Amino acid sequence: MSNQVKEFNDYRAKMNEKILADNNKVIKRIFNLDTNAYSAGALDVKTKELLGLVASAVLRCDDCVKYHLESSYNEGATKEEVMETLSIATLVGGTIVVPHLRRAYEYWEELEKQEG
Repeated sequence: MSNQVKEFNDYRAKMNEKILADNNKVIKRIFNLDTNAYSAGALDVKTKELLGLVASAVLRCDDCVKYHLESSYNEGATKEEVMETLSIATLVGGTIVVPHLRRAYEYWEELEKQEG
């Protein structure tokens, strides 16, 4: 696993554990809702992750973009599917999304490096 991917996942796991350990009912319910929303339903998981990627890019949340990129990757999304998804996000969000597009592209490359 690349350093960038490992560092992101390690930090996310560490902080989620700390946050959830405080046993705040509202936060726990939000985390649960998020988990359940991305489960298979009328839409498959890959489609939901790609939709999450669009929303995350438009909202300019780099951590969210990384999370949905990796989830999309794990669900078998191709580079072409991800780039098309990000093109929609850039169209909807405008040029302010371009820096997030750059970082998303870079993170996708790190995910692909894991194969080799």
